[in-house]
Amino acid sequence: KRIALALAALIPAALLGQNLADLEKRVTEFQLPNGLTFVVYDRHQAPVVSFFSRINAGSADDPKGQAGLAHMFEHMAFKGTKTVGSLNLAEETRAMAAVEAAYDALTAERNKGPQSDAAKIKTLEEDLKKAIEKANGFVDKERFTKVLEEAGAVGLNAFTSLDETAYIMRLPANKLELWFALESDRFINPIFREFYNERGVIREEYRQRVESDPTGRLVYEMLTVAFSTSPYRTHPAGVPSDIESYRHADALAFRKLCYVPSNLVIGIAGDVDPAEVKRLATKYFGPMPAGPKPTGMITKENEQFGEKRLAIESPTQPFVAIGYKRPSALDKDDVLFDVLQTLLGSGRTSLLNKELVQDKKTALFAQAIGAFPGAKRDSLFLLFLAPNAGKTIEDCEQGVYEILERLKT
Repeated sequence: KRIALALAALIPAALLGQNLADLEKRVTEFQLPNGLTFVVYDRHQAPVVSFFSRINAGSADDPKGQAGLAHMFEHMAFKGTKTVGSLNLAEETRAMAAVEAAYDALTAERNKGPQSDAAKIKTLEEDLKKAIEKANGFVDKERFTKVLEEAGAVGLNAFTSLDETAYIMRLPANKLELWFALESDRFINPIFREFYNERGVIREEYRQRVESDPTGRLVYEMLTVAFSTSPYRTHPAGVPSDIESYRHADALAFRKLCYVPSNLVIGIAGDVDPAEVKRLATKYFGPMPAGPKPTGMITKENEQFGEKRLAIESPTQPFVAIGYKRPSALDKDDVLFDVLQTLLGSGRTSLLNKELVQDKKTALFAQAIGAFPGAKRDSLFLLFLAPNAGKTIEDCEQGVYEILERLKT
């Protein structure tokens, strides 16, 4: 399943219709002794290579009390390494240690509760601010990204979902070894510089994606109602109080647990020689220390005994989301949900679009999502609609139920 996901992100849609046997001949898979898996698709039409590094851990794997930490770690991956991104590594390391010491002192005073000294807290906050500024002064900002972009990298990006974290880019084929050098470096030698500044960036993203976005707020609150115990009940954006309390040590612990070779699959597609890829993989990723694969043990969702409803009031375009519990993508019936998604909400001829949007004009749009918010665990089959002018969310809801009843019978 992981391999299929990696390849799907790399192979152009136009190629998916070609003979599967011909495609398979171009696919090479190998695993390093430390457990890291590579999937290589050699395609020589253009001198470019696409890279997709996938960690089998996302926001649903966030430790308790640290919601959003996987997302935070994604941001840290662009802050450089012990090799790239420092003006003076020895001095930066000492300055970062001073930041942690200042933060420890501030936390200890705050934890005294009613017995804490307000004036002392203010002084300690100022000390922490100065320590952070000093540590940031040793940072060669965005150096890691600049090296890649100067070498011709495009599509340089990353994402964190509830199920996974991925790092993506494309480079000219003659920069293959540069990619191996830098990508292995950030997996093996990360240094979480500008940690507390970036924590503020994560908090701002939460503000934009949830607090300032009515649709984001609806989805955020819906997950907390739909799931009572599943990790899917927490939005990938995290929880504000958790975000504001992450510490450097928390990121190190998450890396040690999840960023191990056996939990990583790398897909490479383009103008490459699989034998050369394996040589470079062995050279650069071979030294990555092996570690136990995360157990994957999770809290399962409690049985649901009745319908749950949530209404949010906001001065904005109304939306309605209807979710039905469904099993994970590993279930034998997964393909049936794919078919239902296509029939109900994919394209202009889908049932929801044709009837509710085109014919009756009940909805401005109607969408079906086969697995939401993730697929590795039991999730939701989601229907999402916006009522047209003069129509209500109740009209949309009733229209959906009528179509579903006909589909059932």
